[in-house]
Amino acid sequence: MNLAILLHSGAGGSGVAATELGLGFARAGHVVHFVADRVPFRLTEPSLPNVYFHQVEAMTYPLFDAPLTTLAEASKLAEVIEEFGIDVIHAHYAVPHATAAILARDMVRAARRPVVVTTLHGTDVTLVGLNRAYLRTTQYSIERSDAVVAVSRYLADYTVREMGVRADIRVIPNAVDPQRFRPAPPAAPDGSGLRQRFAHPDEKLLVHISNFRPVKRTEDVIRVFERVAARLGARLLMVGDGPDRPAAVALASELGLTGRVSFLGSFPRIEDVLSVSDLFLLPSVKESFGLSALEAMASGVPVVASRIGGLPEVVDDGVTGLLCEVGDVEAMAQAAVSILSDPATQASFGRAARARAMREFSEERVLGMVAEVYEGALGVPAAASGR
Repeated sequence: MNLAILLHSGAGGSGVAATELGLGFARAGHVVHFVADRVPFRLTEPSLPNVYFHQVEAMTYPLFDAPLTTLAEASKLAEVIEEFGIDVIHAHYAVPHATAAILARDMVRAARRPVVVTTLHGTDVTLVGLNRAYLRTTQYSIERSDAVVAVSRYLADYTVREMGVRADIRVIPNAVDPQRFRPAPPAAPDGSGLRQRFAHPDEKLLVHISNFRPVKRTEDVIRVFERVAARLGARLLMVGDGPDRPAAVALASELGLTGRVSFLGSFPRIEDVLSVSDLFLLPSVKESFGLSALEAMASGVPVVASRIGGLPEVVDDGVTGLLCEVGDVEAMAQAAVSILSDPATQASFGRAARARAMREFSEERVLGMVAEVYEGALGVPAAASGR
């Protein structure tokens, strides 16, 4: 198939998931065209011969308060469809990407038009979609898609219930590559290695990865760590960047944790950091899935997170990690200490986390589910597709 992937190019979960999915299809032999305003954050395999990137460029004009990005994206996508014979447009996020995909599908001057598959990732429904300025556009974009996917049962039900959308929404979780995200080999006997850059051998290494937006409650991460560090030797890695990073840095300083908390910024290959960590913290107020938690689990790292949204569909509470109520910093700290203070418990949770990631969320399994959606939208009979 010739696939066009519309996505956010930044470090957020939807863009990361869309990029990894597209690369998975490329490795399977399909031709994949990424369409975005800049090279996607996780597009780290430019050598693949069947991967293309098409940049959306929106004009600036004094008459407009902001660039008309949806129209520019639709125009660029229409060009890609006509030049490369796209079979499937996969829009990751309802507005603006599904909107642009539907415009492009309807405007192309080609005998055969592509189908539009839309994946809902979370805030495109729970935040943007419910805003009165975008509600009807979001409803229209979902209902006019040829197939609709949500990354969790929670999100699928929420979309139908809260938005009144009339669509058959299939639940397909995000995927993880268990060969890329995996536990690190035993540390070198001389104490060298990545882990030793951040923690002493007798200390525990906690990690948080996000876009540092208010929904992630990054200050709660610092407060949880303060309580953990008061009970056992520990260090914290804060990976990512965003508007709440300065407040988190200031809080760490205020609590006297500057020497124990490292802010590493954003980088696309986070698997090395996860592989040497002991615990992942995700105290979000909203999570429709929790891709970073899944990547931690695949790395054999237990998770302490909020009992919210789609996270209970990812983290098996009491088996692969522990879930607590949003904002309950003390409970999250106790949960973290209960795992980290008992080597047998930490090892058991870590093994179960990786096993669940490989069993339920492997790239191979999820790619097969998405391929079925593509084939169904294209009207390919199961027998003809070999499935």
